[in-house]
Amino acid sequence: MSKSITRADLEALDRADPVRAFRNRFTLPEGVIYLDGNSLGAMPSATPNRVTEVVEAEWGRDLIRSWNIHGWIDIQKRIGAKIGRLIGAEEGETIVADSTSVNLFKMLSAALELRPDRRVIISERSNFPTDLYIAEGLIRQLKLGHGLRLVEADDIDGTIGDDVAVVMLTHVNYRTGRMHDMQRITELAHARGAIMLWDLAHSAGAVPVNVTSANVDFAVGCGYKYLNGGPGAPAFLYVARRHQAGITPVLSGWLGHASPFTFEPSYRPGEGIERLAVGAPPILSLTALEVGVDLMLEASIDALRTKSVAQTSVFDALVEQEIGHDVLSLVTPSAPEMRGSQLCYSYGDAWPVMRALIDRGVIGDFRAPDILRFGFTPLYVGFAELWDAVAILKNILADGTWDRPEYHARAKVT
Repeated sequence: MSKSITRADLEALDRADPVRAFRNRFTLPEGVIYLDGNSLGAMPSATPNRVTEVVEAEWGRDLIRSWNIHGWIDIQKRIGAKIGRLIGAEEGETIVADSTSVNLFKMLSAALELRPDRRVIISERSNFPTDLYIAEGLIRQLKLGHGLRLVEADDIDGTIGDDVAVVMLTHVNYRTGRMHDMQRITELAHARGAIMLWDLAHSAGAVPVNVTSANVDFAVGCGYKYLNGGPGAPAFLYVARRHQAGITPVLSGWLGHASPFTFEPSYRPGEGIERLAVGAPPILSLTALEVGVDLMLEASIDALRTKSVAQTSVFDALVEQEIGHDVLSLVTPSAPEMRGSQLCYSYGDAWPVMRALIDRGVIGDFRAPDILRFGFTPLYVGFAELWDAVAILKNILADGTWDRPEYHARAKVT
């Protein structure tokens, strides 16, 4: 029988943690164990001062001159290039703009144009719903007979036929934490003549990603999860250089024009990735995002992945040791190489249990119909906290405090 894990064991891991010092770079409430960075990242402690500086000096003092003297006009490309380094893109292949949903609309439209003789979009049935809704909306607008084919994760390989234009997948599933083999599936899609579009919302900043080595065509992702850009932070998109000249954006906005300030009445696409910009960039939210991205670039993604794997393994071992998988059923793959930086458990009364857990200072989240979801953000989550979180969860399940009426009441946001 293997040795039981103790809190002292986890305190020792904290002392040896090579990225432990990054925790001091974040603002975290006292007495809170934050296991929801996969939904909203914690605030870097440098963010308020930097945003205040932009508000007071750049906007308040320098006014419209800041587009030139403070480089506002280039901020989308500048931050995009930094995110590109996190996902293995080449220079000029990433830009920050709009939301993940809007960027997905852009990329899916472009991908379909590249395969005009094909009419099928393949996606995973359990993909994040907005990805599927965007595809449905685009299909309605096109009115060209396109269809969305939803399949189970294990059936993707067998469904990419010669009628498939685009394979659209989220790299790490939001509800289960299962991670697809990006390289293998991209190669398969290309071998069968399809374009590959990846959603990196639960990957960028959490797991090593290299869109160049995987030969990815298009990708999108958000800035408010592992990149710690703040609530509703702008998103990013990636277009492999080989496709850029052939894209005429479906959302052809003035900042994507070849010469925005000549104010021509007809659209001419800008050079390269710049053509995917649309309207004026939201400077304040981009400022907050850049703080988070800069912080992420200081850390080694390989070191973060090593810690993430260790933390998810420790947490699940503690759940088995203290509670049992017969009580909390692990939905996330047990093999570390097949999961992102989260663990999901099925429990019949998951909603009130999570509400009770949050009330006790352990913040995770709930995903319908019965998922307790815990995210592990190695930059600021410690090992000993995992012991405390599982101990509180065990206590809530044992004493039945989750069954109070107030915990059963549903909120708008879960």
